[in-house]
Amino acid sequence: MAEREGERVPVGVRVFGPGERLRGADGIELRSGKTMGSSSEAADAVTGRQGGAVAGAGADRKVLSGSVALVTGASSGIGEATALALAREGCSLVLVARRTERLEQLTEAIGEQGGSAFALPADLGDATQAGRAVEESVNRCGRLDVLVNNAGFGVRGSVEDSDPEDWDRMIDLNLRALLRMSHAALPHLLRAAHEGPRGVADLVNVSSVAGRVPRKDNSVYSATKHAVCSFSEALRQEVTGRQVRVGLVEPGMTSTELTRGGSQAASAHGLPPETWLGAEDVARAIAFMVTQPAHVAINEIAVRPTAQER
Repeated sequence: MAEREGERVPVGVRVFGPGERLRGADGIELRSGKTMGSSSEAADAVTGRQGGAVAGAGADRKVLSGSVALVTGASSGIGEATALALAREGCSLVLVARRTERLEQLTEAIGEQGGSAFALPADLGDATQAGRAVEESVNRCGRLDVLVNNAGFGVRGSVEDSDPEDWDRMIDLNLRALLRMSHAALPHLLRAAHEGPRGVADLVNVSSVAGRVPRKDNSVYSATKHAVCSFSEALRQEVTGRQVRVGLVEPGMTSTELTRGGSQAASAHGLPPETWLGAEDVARAIAFMVTQPAHVAINEIAVRPTAQER
């Protein structure tokens, strides 16, 4: 999930190394930054295996070879882990978040493991930037096969004591940005499902178990996530007949920047941090969804720590 940050970054600012170019498995030309330190161990942790090769690096063709995925909230946590997981499956990545430096580092990590990616800094809380982010992605890559709506924001507090500006921020990022991204991406996903080699496209919304099990001091955050659940199911019914799969992933207590510090840490309700999910655990669930055969749709996954009761 995204956190509070300083300035907004306009859409269209690209993070590339000068003159460096990569090609995805389908020949799409993308640019990457410099190669950073080893990321192979992190990538293996995300995919839950060791020694897996990446499409386009002389390996067997992967399920997502030739596909392009856009991941929001990609600068850390679940978004970063998901980008690494999809890259390991042969997918080319468009990385969207506000923190340019973090996106550059992830772009480099994906390049190191043999994949292709480019960074697209944007503040999706700005109503004008979601559609522009999708169009910029398609203009650069020529297609869009997978959208992962992961960006989000949360602040705990009673209704009486909360700042309504925090409510606006949660509604803008957790719900409105997701709606705008889905609306902008849908024509491209429908085209990819019809014309692409997989015969299917995927839209994955990352919600939360808080959308199913609301608790006190978390009312507005839970409300935004409940809305995501309802929207996802309704959209699924609208487009599943046209081979666009809509998946909903609802993580329980997960160790991210948002939960390790600040008010959302209280959501653990005494659950020891060593028992929480890692971001890579949620990323595996997302990768599982989008790598199914075209006739199989995994519509919803709730993934909690084993020790979490609610």
